[in-house]
Amino acid sequence: MATARLDYIAPWWTYWLHNFPHFNFTFQPVDNTFRPGEASYQQSLVFLACISAAGLVLSLLLLSVYLTSVCCCRKEEEEETKRPDSCCVSWTAVITGLILCSAVGVGFYGNSQTNDGVYQLTYSLHNANHTLGGINSLVSSSLGSMEVGLQQHLKRLDEIFATRGDYVQALRFMGQMADNIIRQLTSMPELSKAKVDLSAIADQTDYVEYYRWLTYLLLLILDLVICLVACLGLAKQSRWLLTMIMVFGVISLVLSWGSLGAGTATAVGTSDFCVSPDKFIANRTKDFLSAEVTHYYLYCSQSLPNPFQQSLTIFQRSLTTMQIQIQGLLQFSVPVFPTAERDLLGIQRLLNSTAFNLNQLTVLLDCRGLHKNYLDGLMGVCYDGVEGLLYLCLFSLLSVSAFCVMLCAIARAWTLITSRDRDYDDIDEEDPFNPQARHMAFNPSRASHVHSFCSYSSSLDSQASPHPPPQTAAILPTSEYMNQSMLFGGNPRYENVPLIGRGSPPPSYSPRMRTTYLSMTDAQIRHFGTDFQQV
Repeated sequence: MATARLDYIAPWWTYWLHNFPHFNFTFQPVDNTFRPGEASYQQSLVFLACISAAGLVLSLLLLSVYLTSVCCCRKEEEEETKRPDSCCVSWTAVITGLILCSAVGVGFYGNSQTNDGVYQLTYSLHNANHTLGGINSLVSSSLGSMEVGLQQHLKRLDEIFATRGDYVQALRFMGQMADNIIRQLTSMPELSKAKVDLSAIADQTDYVEYYRWLTYLLLLILDLVICLVACLGLAKQSRWLLTMIMVFGVISLVLSWGSLGAGTATAVGTSDFCVSPDKFIANRTKDFLSAEVTHYYLYCSQSLPNPFQQSLTIFQRSLTTMQIQIQGLLQFSVPVFPTAERDLLGIQRLLNSTAFNLNQLTVLLDCRGLHKNYLDGLMGVCYDGVEGLLYLCLFSLLSVSAFCVMLCAIARAWTLITSRDRDYDDIDEEDPFNPQARHMAFNPSRASHVHSFCSYSSSLDSQASPHPPPQTAAILPTSEYMNQSMLFGGNPRYENVPLIGRGSPPPSYSPRMRTTYLSMTDAQIRHFGTDFQQV
C-alpha cells in the first residue's frame, strides 16, 4: 500500500511547517494531526497567530520609546552635525523604499500563487462534484426505470399473456432479473452526501479566497502608495505629508503583523493536511463510505480490486438476459398477440437506455477520474497554495521591518525639518544676508533724504578737481556698491559707500573716510544733517 502511492509526495516546506510547535492556550503541546473540528487543534493555530500579535505589541512599544526619545530628548545640534544626519536619513529612506518595493513585488507573486493554487483546488472539487452528481443521477435513473417503468409494462403484458403460460413464465423471469438490478443499484454506496460536502467546501473556499485575494491586493497597493508618498514627503520636506505617512505607516504596520499571523496559521494548518491527506479524508467519509471504497479512490492502483465490479457484472448480465427475453417475445408473441407489441417495444427502449446508463456508470465509477481530481486538488493547495502563503509571510516580514525603519527615519527627518524652520524663524528680517531680504522692495523716498558720505567726500575732492562729483550710491544694489568699494577703495574689507538708511549693521569705513568724517566743520554737519553722527 505504501509503494502504490507514488503520484503525490508532499513538498519539503509542508513538512517544515508541519513540525512547527503546536500549543494550546495553556501552553500544553497539541498533536499536529490535522483535526479542524477539535478545539485543542484550533487553539494551536490561534496560538501561532497570537505570536504575531505579541510581535506587534513589542514593535509598537519600541517605536514609542524611540519616537519619545527623538521628540523629547533631542539636543540642539551644530550645522556640521546636521548634515551627516540628513544624509543618513536620506540613505535610510532610499534603502527602506527599495526593501518595501521588493516586499510588494514578493507579495504580488505570493498572492497570485495562492490564488492559482486555490483555484486549482476548487476546480478539482467542482469536477469531482460533477462526477459524483453524474453517478447519483445514473443510479437514480436506472432505479426509476426498473421500479416504475418496467413494472408497468410487465403488468399489462401479464394480462395480455394470461392464456399463455410460457410467456407468463418469461415475464416473471424478467421480473427477477429486474429485481437483481435493483438490488445491485441499492447496494452501491450512497454518494449524495459526498456530493453535498464537496459542493459546500468548493463554494465556501471560493468565497473566502475572493476576499482574501482582494484584501491582500488592497494591502499591497496601500504599501506601495505609502512608499511613494513617503519619498515625495522627504523630497519636498513637507511636515504634513510626513505626519500623514506616519499615521498610515502605523496602520499598515498593524495590518502587516495581522497578515503575518493569519498567513502563518493558515500555512501551518494547510501543511498539517498536506502531510497526510488520506487519513483525514478516510476519517471524514467513514460514515457513508466503506474503507474499501475510500482506499480504492485514494490510491487507485492496478493491484486494487474495483469494489463495484461484482455489482456491475451482475447488472450487466441481468440486463443482457432481459434483452434476450424481450427479443424472443417480439419475435414469437407479436403475431399471436398484436396488442403486446407496444409494451414489448417500450421495455426494449427502457432496457437500451438502461444499458447506456450502465456504460456511463462503469466509466464514472472507475477510480482514475476521481483520483485525478484528487491529485490535482492536492497539487494546487499543497504546492502552489502553501508556497504562495510562504511568500505572503515573507512579504509581511519585509513590510514590518521596512515600516519600522521608515517610521524611525521619518520621525528623524521631521525633527530636522522642524529644527531648520526654527532656525529660519530666528533670522533677523533686516539682515542683508537673509534670503528674504533680497525680495524686499527698496523705498526710494527714504533714500532721497539720506545723504551719502561718499557724496560729501566727493564734494571735497571736487573743490580741487574739475571733474564733477560722482553720483550718490545710496540707491545702488548691493552687488554694485560692493564692486565700487573694490574699484575705488582697493580693499573689499572697507566700504566707500555707507549703508546708512539700509537697515544694516554699522559699516566699516576706511581710514581715509574716517579722517574725512572727523574733519567735517560745523557748517558741513548742519548741511548734511545728523546722518553721520554715530560711527
